[in-house]
Amino acid sequence: MSILRPFAGQTSVVVRSRTRLAADAVVLVGFAVVLFVIIRLAEGIGAPFNAQHAASSVSTNPANLPYYAARSLLRMFVALAVSLVFTFIYATAAARSRRAEKILLPLLDILQSVPVLGFLSVTLSVWLVLFPGSMLGLECASVFAIFTSQAWNMTFAFYSSLTTQPRDLDEAARLLRLTKWQRFWKLDVPSGMIPLVWNGMMSFGGGWFFLVASEVISVNNHTYALPGIGSYVAAATEQENIPAILLAILVMVIMVVGVNAVFWRPLTAWAEKFRIGDATAATTQRSITLDVLRNSGIPRTLGRILQPIGAALDRLTRPFGIADRPLTVPMRRRRVADVVFAAVIAAAITIGVVELLSYIQNSIGLAEFGTAFVLGLATFGRVVVLIVVGSLVWVPIGVWIGMNPKVTRYAQPVVQVLASFPANFLFPFITLFLITSGLSINVGGIMLMSLGAQWYILFNVIAGASAIPADLREASLNLGVSGWLRWRRLILPAVFSSWVTGGITAAGGAWNASIVAEVVSYGHTTLTAFGLGAYIAHATATGDFARTFVGVIVMSIFVVGLNRVFWRRLYRLAETRFSLA
Repeated sequence: MSILRPFAGQTSVVVRSRTRLAADAVVLVGFAVVLFVIIRLAEGIGAPFNAQHAASSVSTNPANLPYYAARSLLRMFVALAVSLVFTFIYATAAARSRRAEKILLPLLDILQSVPVLGFLSVTLSVWLVLFPGSMLGLECASVFAIFTSQAWNMTFAFYSSLTTQPRDLDEAARLLRLTKWQRFWKLDVPSGMIPLVWNGMMSFGGGWFFLVASEVISVNNHTYALPGIGSYVAAATEQENIPAILLAILVMVIMVVGVNAVFWRPLTAWAEKFRIGDATAATTQRSITLDVLRNSGIPRTLGRILQPIGAALDRLTRPFGIADRPLTVPMRRRRVADVVFAAVIAAAITIGVVELLSYIQNSIGLAEFGTAFVLGLATFGRVVVLIVVGSLVWVPIGVWIGMNPKVTRYAQPVVQVLASFPANFLFPFITLFLITSGLSINVGGIMLMSLGAQWYILFNVIAGASAIPADLREASLNLGVSGWLRWRRLILPAVFSSWVTGGITAAGGAWNASIVAEVVSYGHTTLTAFGLGAYIAHATATGDFARTFVGVIVMSIFVVGLNRVFWRRLYRLAETRFSLA
């Protein structure tokens, strides 16, 4: 006699239903918690503000630390959102307009060389005027400062993806007669998603470094402190409160690890769906958070609700035209337009330079540029030592991690956390060591600058070493190539391009870090190095706009000049001689 068995599919349906209900519950609770926290934090953002009686420090009561950490995290994500909008607009304009590209790219090169304090000293008054009597003005200044540490890297990455789109996808978009709006969301953003996410993650980590400078704003002989974990560390350092600093570091580590787990890891795993062609990632990205969102029906429901809005935007943007270019352009008309465009831009630049130099001449004299240039040479020497020593230390370690998949699996997340952790939270301990040991800040400043910049070299070398083709590794082993010969013939050429990328990023980060690394305090003791970073920091704090402009201009000349004279030549060498393609 046969026994009737229950239908197996019924069990799987029940399991899927329960999984979906659990995922929906988790998503709803998470959304409710985030919404509650944002509403709670918004209460303090619009509080009354009086510039004359504003607080210059915050309480170091540990009970306030969770609230401070949440305020800092909100600023970071608001700055990231603004950076994303800026990236979409700026990079698209540079990639789609031949004339705009000639202006926007050099301007972006200059903007990324300007230190954060340079932006703060100029824009703080503007924000306070726009939002008089409200903390919102100071919050906007802080978010803008964080934005300037995030946006440039993301913009360069998205611009690069736009200019290197596969030709067949570009032709398909034209044949389908997609509007400019449709092309942007159906081709441009998906094709640039992977580099945008990874560079966004690195930029977000860079923003943590300037959290103290953006939450304790010292400009024009005034110091304004916003509630945040950065200002908490600054207050604890001033009070020589080591337990409070250690507690803030612990909270910061938890926050960095949490953001990576809840936000960046699922985002990088989700971005893999936009990988073009048959290429696959070396390691499959997995995320529990992404699995929960995929099992939940809430994201799909929200997508269906928002679909009519997307269709309406499609109709509204059709007057902007389709994403196509004319097959022929009258050369005479183009040359005339180019001449007019160049003349207008040249006139605007000339007027701006003349006005700026006149202001500096009338205030402190143009001879001040000589003083700033000598200070710049001192800071340049520290940057060179940092790059050389950092490369000697981290290139072998990065190669070891990248060429060993088992080590990579455990070491790469640790490196990501170390790269994201704000190294200036450790400055009080280094400063205390310098004070007690008597070591000069002119030498110790290199150590302080390296805490925030060295990880770029390690991170990029790991990526380059892990990308070495397996057949090349096996060929070198079969031929008996080992020791220094293997390094010289295989490893160093293979990771050279990645080292150049890490080197130029580390150098730029070191120049920016010099602002906070050449002037450090612990308690009532302040150490000041001989360098351009200390010069700009002092000029900003005292409200000396002329010297601030001089310092920023000289630093921009150093950074942009070195990028074009040294680093770009290395890039060309990497592309022409050491490319694995």
